[in-house]
Amino acid sequence: MSKHETAEVATETSESLSVLIVDNDRPHADAIAESLCRVGYDCTVADGPTALTLIDDNIYDLIFTDLVMPEVDGMEILRHTKEALPEAEVIVITGHATVGTAVAAMEHGAFTYLEKGAGLAHLRTITDRVSESLKLRRANAELNRRLDKKFGFEGVIGNSTDMNTVIEKLKRIAPTDASVLIQGATGTGKELVAQAIHQNSPRKNRPFVALNCAALSENILESELFGHIKGAFTDASADRIGKFEYADHGTLFLDEVGDMPMATQIKLLRVLESGEITRVGSNESINVNVRILSATNRDLQESIANGGFRSDLYHRLKVVTVVLPDLRQRTQDIPLLIEEFIHKFASRHGKEVHSMATAARRRLMAYEWPGNVRQLRNVVESMVVVDDDGVLGLNDLPEEFAEESDATSEGTSPSLGSMVGRPLVDVEKQFIADTLNLTGGNREEAAKFLGIGQRTLYRKIKEYQL
Repeated sequence: MSKHETAEVATETSESLSVLIVDNDRPHADAIAESLCRVGYDCTVADGPTALTLIDDNIYDLIFTDLVMPEVDGMEILRHTKEALPEAEVIVITGHATVGTAVAAMEHGAFTYLEKGAGLAHLRTITDRVSESLKLRRANAELNRRLDKKFGFEGVIGNSTDMNTVIEKLKRIAPTDASVLIQGATGTGKELVAQAIHQNSPRKNRPFVALNCAALSENILESELFGHIKGAFTDASADRIGKFEYADHGTLFLDEVGDMPMATQIKLLRVLESGEITRVGSNESINVNVRILSATNRDLQESIANGGFRSDLYHRLKVVTVVLPDLRQRTQDIPLLIEEFIHKFASRHGKEVHSMATAARRRLMAYEWPGNVRQLRNVVESMVVVDDDGVLGLNDLPEEFAEESDATSEGTSPSLGSMVGRPLVDVEKQFIADTLNLTGGNREEAAKFLGIGQRTLYRKIKEYQL
């Protein structure tokens, strides 16, 4: 195996393209590598068996492979690449007698084929085509990512099983006009979910209006919801439209709806049934077209049993129910949330913060988070504000975290204390298992903690049957 990294001339099309050349005919492979290196491509040369290992351990954009080789042939290289590196392109190199097989290789995913003896200029042209194709694909993926972030569900951060289930449900219900009841503990992100539903609905170009029902007295809440006319009460010095009118043809989000007074519940139910509101102090009805999203951290069925919430209103509000899990149920998402909050608050506060130290990250992942995502958000913001070296460490944690002294936060797994004297392979297996458990099964984050590549981790997982 050899590495060809010097480039006399770097072209714009070859930027960031990593090439693996697989051929048992070393002079031929070296000639290809030298030709591509001269125009800026980063090339590695290997025989068949070595190439299989390299594909497992590295990321390549393009792989040239001879079709006919002893031990490992080009079709096996193609199959292995498509399994391990599905985004990589493969070009097969063939003699005239095996052109039919090369065409078959294209049917199995090869980008194209080259006959041996093809000129180096033609080879560079084909490679440039692959480079342009990859650049276009990546540009489209980045555009879609940005659109998802602005208009999609990316704001609802998470790749845990629980959150993937939630996001898939949101995608199904957002395009409809159904009322949605969002349930979850304080700080789980209920308003964020409501905004995501609105932004992905046909009403997205109309207002999204939020109202916290627990923060207002009965009289003020009714005025906020339905509006009032001048003179309706002592301080009503002018007419005022309410949230329903303001949200007409849009979405009204009723947060903490379980705390709504009974008298207001009755009036809200009437509005939902008739599609009409009446301002406080007026006898004139006004038609409104509003989608209702509501949220609560209460058990509304228990409130119904206790006489604190109307059963008919409950069923009106919960045409569809979305239940958000507590953060301690989705620890796999904590690293994603940390990265999002670091980026957000570093930008907001003008701080040069690049990352979080492993020990601090472990401390946060071991915490129970009674305040859920909102509490994590506040902790990361606090760390960003006080940081002075660009890396969030244990010294940046708030006092309540700094007082913790659990073994996990110091980077030592409790289960490893009994491993002294055991074979090193047992220690490695246990440490990898504990790290996967700590990250909630997030392999990318586990690889970062362990200081190894993701493909190495995948191989270890398979080897140890974890």
